[in-house]
Amino acid sequence: MASMADLLTDAEFDMFRKVIYDESGITFSSTNRSILDSRLKEKLREKQLTSVQEYYRLITSNKEEMKIMLDSVTTNLTRFFRNQPHFDALVHYVIPHIIERKKKTGDSVIKIWSAGCSTGEEPYTIAMILADILPAGFRFQITASDISLKSLMVGQQGFYPESRIAGIPQKYLDKYFIKSDKGYQVKSDLMATIKFDYHNLRNDSGARNLDVVFCRNVLIYFDEAAQKSTIDRFWNSMGAQSYLFIGHSESLFGMDTKFEFLKTDWACLYQKNI
Repeated sequence: MASMADLLTDAEFDMFRKVIYDESGITFSSTNRSILDSRLKEKLREKQLTSVQEYYRLITSNKEEMKIMLDSVTTNLTRFFRNQPHFDALVHYVIPHIIERKKKTGDSVIKIWSAGCSTGEEPYTIAMILADILPAGFRFQITASDISLKSLMVGQQGFYPESRIAGIPQKYLDKYFIKSDKGYQVKSDLMATIKFDYHNLRNDSGARNLDVVFCRNVLIYFDEAAQKSTIDRFWNSMGAQSYLFIGHSESLFGMDTKFEFLKTDWACLYQKNI
């Protein structure tokens, strides 16, 4: 088998780059070509194939193999309470405004989407916060989605080794986790508030009237066209006076979008202000 350095010819790189983009919106460029090379080399070894052309024929003829391939080329870096200012803004600004609005309409359910949830740390962080601060009579539903099936399985199991729980305040660990010799298990009551679901952001999720969408550190893997399409789909899935959180290194500046930039005392985010 070819070495990693010469695994992909330019034509083969373009072939895989195109199919990955068409299927997921994820963009590979010459700067991260080595990542794609190494991931494909692993898949050839795993499938006992001798050429990338064989693997290409496999993924383009089998939808499940395509999902597995997309899973293998994604990067899943996350942690509990990542970018704390976002959660401060959620607690001190977003949730109070949503509660005030919903009291006027009689709606008592807050609906949140954690898009690109990876192994579940983000949706569980949101769930702990809401379970802690929501007044009586209000409840919440969180949909957590990702393109990585392996990551979703971790989230669904809700078990994290000690090395992964850094950043969780002790009061939350005591209240929402069960400690064991091997790590921490999220309690079933909190797990029941989150639905983990496979979703490709290239497609419409079917969700509507969401109050909050978190999609942090995902858009950086998309080109401008895929970013715009994704943001437009978020707009369609969200209700009036709803809120969008994206990564601190991401921005909608210069994009033709209906979202309004919102600067709070804690963090910057975006609002569907209709």
